[in-house]
Amino acid sequence: MSRPAWSVLVFGVYLLGLGVALVAAPNLLLALAGIASTSEVWIRLAGMLLLILGFFYVQAARAGFTPFFRWTLVTRLSAVAFVLAFVIWLHASPVMLLFWLGDLAGAVWTWLALREKIERG
Repeated sequence: MSRPAWSVLVFGVYLLGLGVALVAAPNLLLALAGIASTSEVWIRLAGMLLLILGFFYVQAARAGFTPFFRWTLVTRLSAVAFVLAFVIWLHASPVMLLFWLGDLAGAVWTWLALREKIERG
């Protein structure tokens, strides 16, 4: 497995873990983010979406689908920008940014791995 694929695989597993946590015990993660507990279904739907996204990341990594790896750079960096905007303009808890450090770190790892792959030819 290539280094870019490995970075995307690890991120996919991270997404699967978050998805399981949000489906099974959402209020635990909400408390860590400083968000009020809820019994509504929306948080579990968010977990379901993370499970679906995690599946795509894992499968793309296993297939070595390099275009997908490039696409994830845009979406993961956009997610960080959105959360930062929510914190600044909507006064969301800054603790939320901690969760998106994983997105940022994963995007940087994938970008560096793709750049290395291009330089090697």
